[in-house]
Amino acid sequence: MTDLPIILDFAGLRALYAAGTTPAEVMAAVADRMESADPAAFIAKRPRTDILADVAALLARAPRPNSLPLWGVPFAVKDNIDAAGLSTTAACPDYAYEPTADATVVKRLREAGAILIGKTNLDQFATGLNGSRSPYGAPRCVFDASYVSGGSSSGSAVVVAAGVAAFALGTDTAGSGRVPAAFNNIVGIKPSPGRVSTTGVVPACRSIDVVTVFAASVSDGMAARRVAEGFDPADAYARRFADEALPQTLRIGVPSEEEREFYGNAAYRALYDAAIERAKALGATIVTFDYRPFREAAALLYEGPWVAERLAAIEPFLNERPDSLDPTVRRIIEGGRAMTAADAFRGAYRLEELRREAEGEWAKVDALMLPTSPDIQTVAAMRADPVALNARFGRFTNFANFFGCAAIAVPAGFTEAGLPFGVQLVAPRDTDEALGAFAAALHEAAGCGAGLDRGFAPPAPIDATASQGEDDRLQIAVVGAHLTGMVLNHELTERGASFVRAARTAEDYRLYALDTSPPKPGLVREPGFGGAGIAVEIWSLRAAAFGDFVAAIPAPLGIGKLALDDGSSLPGFICEPAGLAGASEITAFGGWKNYLTSRNSGA
Repeated sequence: MTDLPIILDFAGLRALYAAGTTPAEVMAAVADRMESADPAAFIAKRPRTDILADVAALLARAPRPNSLPLWGVPFAVKDNIDAAGLSTTAACPDYAYEPTADATVVKRLREAGAILIGKTNLDQFATGLNGSRSPYGAPRCVFDASYVSGGSSSGSAVVVAAGVAAFALGTDTAGSGRVPAAFNNIVGIKPSPGRVSTTGVVPACRSIDVVTVFAASVSDGMAARRVAEGFDPADAYARRFADEALPQTLRIGVPSEEEREFYGNAAYRALYDAAIERAKALGATIVTFDYRPFREAAALLYEGPWVAERLAAIEPFLNERPDSLDPTVRRIIEGGRAMTAADAFRGAYRLEELRREAEGEWAKVDALMLPTSPDIQTVAAMRADPVALNARFGRFTNFANFFGCAAIAVPAGFTEAGLPFGVQLVAPRDTDEALGAFAAALHEAAGCGAGLDRGFAPPAPIDATASQGEDDRLQIAVVGAHLTGMVLNHELTERGASFVRAARTAEDYRLYALDTSPPKPGLVREPGFGGAGIAVEIWSLRAAAFGDFVAAIPAPLGIGKLALDDGSSLPGFICEPAGLAGASEITAFGGWKNYLTSRNSGA
């Protein structure tokens, strides 16, 4: 039996694998933990046989330990996110359906080597921040079972905090990817809206929903986010993005005293004051700002017409099966019926006014540091007063997606009663990478570990552009038989290559199936062509291995500068024009794997 650490983190798992522990041994121990976990944390646990079948498939395509960025890393998925082979319920049994494919984000994580262990509980239809609105039970705070876990991504936070999964996916509309992190002493990564695909996600408020990551550290959460993110043309709200920088010395905004509402929770107030002092000690300049326009925007999420967007997401089901909903969830969503089209416009106008007012406050600061939640409540109290107490939890989170922000929630200490507290860093759109260093430093300075392991030492985040300890590594984009799981992928892994991320080319590339045996893809750039880009993978190799790999590429293929949809460029596979004789254009499939799947299915 493999003896796993209390909390699962990426570095610890990689060390186990490097020392000879197998993924099958790790997953067997994880399966044991699943059986003893909070019984309300999972809605569906994958059978051991299915998990081990995924392990076998991983070893078949990537036998070398740690050769993919998430090689053998166990993860869980909130049950409003599709995973093929498991029902999606959104915590409503009568709503359940059987997805035929993984959500885009799940697909990317599995291709990077992560092993799915199950689907986690949530506040029904992701409506709530407390975790008690589910017919599958109420997951509990891992430190005191009388207290709520936070929601709506309740089970996802609990399984990470309890050491069952190394990371888990949640969603965040009002704060659901951050509040449960605070209540369970872990990290919550909330990407800027549009960076991570929501294709295959049951919507709450589709225009502002975000898929999030729970992890033991900022480093782990950001690593998973990098794999998960990327433009998805199937998602109408997806964006092509470029990372925005922040100054090395940050101006950190904290609310004025009159805006620091903790609803009488003096312990949380004291812990927030201590977090401010730690931020000062880390070199930040603390700036008081007016939280009012942010607070008023936050209130629009449930008091304004966006409740009608929740109704739009499930209205046919609600009309047919109203009694299938949790009473509180039903009451909230049915509130959208009273909203008119005029209300929607008035709400949109008011939100833009508040965004404009907030611009003056943003000019004073680089990032905000806010309590993740100003209060925590018992399950009993929450059930007695489910709306008013829940609203407290979102006071400092609800505005973030309205304003397009990036956010990272980190642990920030414990009360004398042993209950965890957290703070969140919130900054303008696409500062997701730039926030990481200070967020990680705050977590480390708090000295409160992660999840149940109060002694866990969080590592510093790894720069996505760094070579991960080897200064001679080069990156290359592959488009065909060298993709993960394809027949020539071993030519990369045998040379010590590491998967970096999935990506897409810029829009002016065409893809062809060459007239070769076996068929190979040919990628050609045509300036002015307005396509959707072609799926590629980015791998890194040491310089010597890179040269050896390139030297073995047969004509008519070669290596040239490949432009990506995020504006960057790097070496990648291209095709000589002469090689297109007799070729068939397959650009419409969006990538080589999609083309092969279509051909094999006879479509």
